Amino acid sequence: MVEYLQSDMECEGLLECLHGLKQLDRRCFEVLVETDEHLTVDEVAEAVERERSTAYRSIQRLLQAGLIQKEQVNYEHGGYYHVYHPTDPNEVADDMQRMLNDWYAQMGTLIQEFRDKYDEKIVPAE
Repeated sequence: MVEYLQSDMECEGLLECLHGLKQLDRRCFEVLVETDEHLTVDEVAEAVERERSTAYRSIQRLLQAGLIQKEQVNYEHGGYYHVYHPTDPNEVADDMQRMLNDWYAQMGTLIQEFRDKYDEKIVPAE
């Protein structure tokens, strides 16, 4: 935490900090943001120059974090495939703000517990 507070973080660093994403996850997210089209896992894998299975794991982490959305596209004669696109940035920002607020409240509770626990045990020097 100290490292994050002391570093010159960019807004993209929030993805790694708040969601625990890896650098490849961030690259996959950027690929999806930079295109006007919805992309398949194969297209994302090609863009980041990684194997399909590696890109798929990153896509799954982005989905779990709520940063991207998945849609099913049906073939005319049966079958389907999935495409992915970024979630609305305002929704993502609102979720990150809620996450930060929850974390802040939890830290406040832990700090108070620390005070309660150690205030009684440590006698101030006179």
